[in-house]
Amino acid sequence: MSGFIPGFDGDGVVTVNRVVLKPAYTVDDLEERVAMLCENVKTYHSETGFIGGMVVLNSGMISNEGSTVGQSVASPMKDREALIITFWRSFEEHEASHRSATFQPLFRQVLELCENGNEEIAYRMLWSGKAYSPKEAAEARAAKERYAQAA
Repeated sequence: MSGFIPGFDGDGVVTVNRVVLKPAYTVDDLEERVAMLCENVKTYHSETGFIGGMVVLNSGMISNEGSTVGQSVASPMKDREALIITFWRSFEEHEASHRSATFQPLFRQVLELCENGNEEIAYRMLWSGKAYSPKEAAEARAAKERYAQAA
């Protein structure tokens, strides 16, 4: 690991929840409820396995340069789909967090917003990385050029 996510090592687990908002709810509703849930996890589980997390919202943009399916220019899920991504030392610690009395009521409030129910999938990190500094990038390019000529 590269230190992209401080404190997260190769034995950790990444969980992903996909939330699709019911038409009656707004992004503001989602932000408020997820903020309460995330604050709870940070407060009660930072010492019991929680490393960090993020929530991302579908922006509606689709990369035609990075997609191989059709040539859409806008996602119909814009502002309706979010991913809640968390990083944990272990799956067991993650599961214990969900059983906590403080977590469950807040979790149910988020689920009320979900058109798609909820399925939280746990992943094993294969790679993570952060961008090079300008100096590191220049050194990497120079090394590639040197070794490309040698081959």
